[in-house]
Amino acid sequence: MKKTMIKTAAFGLLLIGMASCADDLNLSSIDPRSSQSYDATELLAKQYATLGLTGQAGPAGKADISGDEGESGFYRTVFNLQELCTDECIWAWQDNEDIPALTNIAWNSSSTRVNWAYQRLAYDVTLYNQFIYDQTGKLDEDIIAEVRFLRALHYWYFLDLFHKAPFKDTFSGELPVEKGGKELYDWIDTELTEIEGILKPAGTYNSKTGFGRADQGAAYALHARLALNSAVYTDGATKDYQKAKDYCDKILNSGAYALSTTATNGFSGYAQVFMGDNDENTQAMKEIIFPIRQDGEKTREYAGSTYLVSSMRISGMPYANTDNYWSCNFARKDLVEKFFPNDNIPMAAAGDALKEPTEAEVIAKDNALGVTTTNVIAAAGDDRAMFYMGVGGGIRTLSPGKQITGFLNGASIVKWSNQRINNGAAHNRTFSDTDIPLFRLAEIYLTRAEAQYRLGQTGPALADLKMLTDRAHTVAHTSITDQVLIDEWCKEFYMEGRRRSDLVRFDLFTGSKYRWDFKGGVAGGTGIDSHFNLYPIPANDLAGNPNMTQNPGYGK
Repeated sequence: MKKTMIKTAAFGLLLIGMASCADDLNLSSIDPRSSQSYDATELLAKQYATLGLTGQAGPAGKADISGDEGESGFYRTVFNLQELCTDECIWAWQDNEDIPALTNIAWNSSSTRVNWAYQRLAYDVTLYNQFIYDQTGKLDEDIIAEVRFLRALHYWYFLDLFHKAPFKDTFSGELPVEKGGKELYDWIDTELTEIEGILKPAGTYNSKTGFGRADQGAAYALHARLALNSAVYTDGATKDYQKAKDYCDKILNSGAYALSTTATNGFSGYAQVFMGDNDENTQAMKEIIFPIRQDGEKTREYAGSTYLVSSMRISGMPYANTDNYWSCNFARKDLVEKFFPNDNIPMAAAGDALKEPTEAEVIAKDNALGVTTTNVIAAAGDDRAMFYMGVGGGIRTLSPGKQITGFLNGASIVKWSNQRINNGAAHNRTFSDTDIPLFRLAEIYLTRAEAQYRLGQTGPALADLKMLTDRAHTVAHTSITDQVLIDEWCKEFYMEGRRRSDLVRFDLFTGSKYRWDFKGGVAGGTGIDSHFNLYPIPANDLAGNPNMTQNPGYGK
């Protein structure tokens, strides 16, 4: 977080009352009410810092939560639960802890990565509750409303992933109670409605001053997302599609935001939204409604955009603008087939390999073969097809076959980038500068399109879809179906931490209607039971909090 958002207060926080995360988080806590080492600005900064940082001392050291600090960050934990189990990507190293459970959709109540996400959400909510408890009446009410928004966002993640939450909206020594389904949906709905009239107007922070803070635009975007998924969250009791449309209208009618559409220095408008200078590039900023702030020097982390950039690159790939290559996440064939249904993506062959080439030699070879990302985009006829199948780092196949053996088992995804539109140097070549657009205007167009479709308003829905296909320089749709919509959600938002939610909403995540590579643990995919639409409540939380109950299908 740059400017005031970067300045993280050097203190821990008491975790009174959220002991339901009975893993005993082993926090080294200092009660800020008894410490003189912080001020209100630092305290507010800490609330936002929980989205992109994991502790008090850079990428590792003085962690918020015990265990592997890099694995425990907010964005990385929820991203993994939303992406690694879907048709979009595979984690290359299947011997890593609990990774096969996500790859194959075979988790249980003892799954480590499910527990990490649950703990992080619970920790952050406690942080927000303490801030609201301590600072109400001391700080301006719009600042309190910002933190209430962050709390509502976290409860949305609880609802989406677990269908319930260990719920508290106060800071006390009482254990959280269980609130889920329609009850939790209604609470988030009401809470957002209350704070929307208090927050600064939409677009207030859509500039270099305050970029990354929540205003009405952020609350409207979350409200629209909540309402679009209402039938899932309330078990069919509520279908708030009109409300989803209304909140999209509020954002679009505000005039505060605009799609990034103009190519610059060879980078498409779409690509610029995910680049290392997306907090300086005015065009990219206008699309971003609410980002997680990142800076390679000032917010060093392994759980934010460093994770996104480094996990999708291997040493030898060109234009990386980083020296930090993890070689972990690659595209499932099913993602590539959204753009290349006949598997005809331009790609290097085994005989094209180079031995220890320089970056210039890789670039020259890729150009000669016609397998650059630019070639891929041209062949797809869609600016969003940001894959790399060249010779850098080795020769890739389109899919692993029967067994996942490494990073070159699929296309490399280069959508997330630490590059800058002027090709300038990164702030740091280990950690990423790229802000994470948690909400952006493209989601509002696509949410409104889907809501209108579900309300029977086909013409307006097609007009909204056309805004995105025109920006991508691809063919506009002339009709709209469930399949058109779910494919557009994928093509526009792949690897942005939401795919599972969309598949669940279209009833495609479980069952046999849609199969993808390694769904159910089988190459080519197989059907899975519907209880996997929800994650289990971690067993250690059930042991520590008798108020919580397990989700169906996971035992007691």
